Amino acid sequence: MNKRVRKNKPMGQIKIAKERIEKLLNIAKVDFENHPERCKKYVELAKKIGKRYNVRFTKEQKRSFCKKCNQLLIPNKTSEVEADSRKKLIIIKCTNCGNIYRNPY
Repeated sequence: MNKRVRKNKPMGQIKIAKERIEKLLNIAKVDFENHPERCKKYVELAKKIGKRYNVRFTKEQKRSFCKKCNQLLIPNKTSEVEADSRKKLIIIKCTNCGNIYRNPY
């Protein structure tokens, strides 16, 4: 029984992975008006790169897409946004799958 030895990726590869994730998400935002179906693919690719190279997304990147259906969350187009002043939350609802995100402010 040979046990598989896992090694950390070199820092150069991790840096490139972060850059590619950022580029893919930016392309998805820019290209949303013309090709909304492509945006899901860009988000899926970014998530795959993140998993492969064990790279975490920033808060802004995490909040820019739905984790359930990989749809970009653009206010009044693909998501509904409201503020709950009592609990001090911003509630974001994906119009595609109905998933709800609650973020403090």
